[in-house]
Amino acid sequence: MKHVTKLGASMLLCATMISSAFADEITMWTMEEQPERMARQQQIADAFNAATGHTVNVVAVSEKDIATRATAAFAAGELPDVLNHTVQHLLPFAEAGMLDSGAATDIIDDLGSNTFASGPVNMAKSDGEIVSVPTDGWTQLVVYRSDLFKEAGLNPPKTFADIEAAIAALHNPPSTYGFVAATKIDETYMMQLIEHISLAAGYSPVNADGSVNEDTSGLKQVLSFYKTIADASPDGDLYWKQSRELYLAGQAAMIIWSPSLLDELGGLRDSAPVTINDDPTSKALAKDTGFVTVFAGPDNAGGAAYADVRYLGVTADANTDVASDFIKFVVSEGYGDWLGMAPEGKFPVRSGKWGGDTSYEKLWASLDVGVDRKEPLANIYPKKVIDDIVAGLSVGDRWGVSDGQLATASKMVNARVMSQVIRKYIDGEISLDDAAAEIVSKHKAL
Repeated sequence: MKHVTKLGASMLLCATMISSAFADEITMWTMEEQPERMARQQQIADAFNAATGHTVNVVAVSEKDIATRATAAFAAGELPDVLNHTVQHLLPFAEAGMLDSGAATDIIDDLGSNTFASGPVNMAKSDGEIVSVPTDGWTQLVVYRSDLFKEAGLNPPKTFADIEAAIAALHNPPSTYGFVAATKIDETYMMQLIEHISLAAGYSPVNADGSVNEDTSGLKQVLSFYKTIADASPDGDLYWKQSRELYLAGQAAMIIWSPSLLDELGGLRDSAPVTINDDPTSKALAKDTGFVTVFAGPDNAGGAAYADVRYLGVTADANTDVASDFIKFVVSEGYGDWLGMAPEGKFPVRSGKWGGDTSYEKLWASLDVGVDRKEPLANIYPKKVIDDIVAGLSVGDRWGVSDGQLATASKMVNARVMSQVIRKYIDGEISLDDAAAEIVSKHKAL
């Protein structure tokens, strides 16, 4: 394994770097390929060049192609120096030898592990080392009409029981649906909801040893709860589009959504207007909306949060020292530009420059969000709401992470077995017991 020299966080851009006699050129592959995001990443690269003399070539690679291209480049010994990737790629890339885990571990140590959210770092651990450096993430949210909950004397939807009680009290179609759950089986959105609910219930389809979990007690809880929220939803093949539209129209008491909804609730996007009243730029709905990041099933009192995290990895073919210094720069001096690519979907995984410092979180809250109109999140939501949303990343989880079985769990996610069987169950085609047995059988067949 290659290792970077430990400089210490305070020495990130010290005089020895600036006065280096050798200027190197490295390449970063990024999945942030939209033109405006590429421009921001180029700003970071230019600032790094001005500070160190080193050049960074920023190359866009589509998220759907990143695994295929990285595998081919690794076989040819032509990986980029820095690789931007998702949480699903962590262990497959590390196990294939593509990532320099020693370098990533050193970066976290140098910057201070206590400055990073623990959840994203723990996701990246394998055999005692950190295989890649988290840069940003988001926590999936239970989004609910806090005004309606308050009027009805309901508890915030922090448990299955809370959600079931709210559905019973607020479901009054077609004016108000108790929930809008995904039912379209070929959409990733449905599997995101299923995994989130499974985590809340304490159920994972994969055991610690990588085998399929054949204990169906927790699975049946997930299936029963999903049927409850699906029964409180409109008919049809539902996915993110309908859930967003119905919530923005005031016709849904609850949905589960990514935080990219935050700017839309604030009336900042014309393609997803607030239609609850006659003013598509209204912030009234944002004011009347609450968010829950951690919710719990009946046998998992601690609950769970579903998190999606992005990483920058030093590759096996990298100029290790320069690549490491650039990643440090991204999550330090360049962090505002990095998070500013899409603040509503890029929560800071690094809180500040030292333990206890929250300067990066404050910076993030001040960044403009929106498309057709722009405003900082801090102008739309109270500080406590923002703090609660960001805090979800510290406990964010995914199937298989705690047991080092993320790669196996990812295969189950990608196969969408649970989406397919749950749809049959909620449509009344099979019984609860048969649905649970079919899921286990099909997961074993994978």
